[in-house]
Amino acid sequence: MDITVRRYTEADLSDMIRIWNEVVEDGIAFPQEVPLTAITGKEFFASQSYCGVAVTDGKVCGLYILHPNNVGRCGHISNASYAVSKDMRGLHIGEKLVKDCIAKAPEFGFKVLQFNAVVESNIHARHLYERLGFKQLGTIPHGFRMKDGHYENICPYYIEL
Repeated sequence: MDITVRRYTEADLSDMIRIWNEVVEDGIAFPQEVPLTAITGKEFFASQSYCGVAVTDGKVCGLYILHPNNVGRCGHISNASYAVSKDMRGLHIGEKLVKDCIAKAPEFGFKVLQFNAVVESNIHARHLYERLGFKQLGTIPHGFRMKDGHYENICPYYIEL
């Protein structure tokens, strides 16, 4: 399976919104609780510093967003989120997205990529980040409210670019 990662286009938006909403609706990884609509999705993705999409056979199967984690004197620190279509998980698409993001971030002046809220039980993401050289900053107890209402720890990660 040939998977390429490229900048998103407006033609990708419906697939991006669908994939993003799958993760939001799962309620175990993204902090957002409200699914994107065609209007809010277009605005949301346009507001990012960069959005990349993973494509196979002409179909979007994953995406990432890249943006500043903070402003001013901390504006060189970036943040990103990744989403892979439910039917395409386990095919290392997330790895391709993270690697592309790491390569793109310096083009926007970012020197650090930081993840604020990786849910402790998200073992696949954590192993990927650690394998790619991210360092865990610690653990925030009960930092994420899961969809079923219980709280799990979050683990911030970072990598210098």
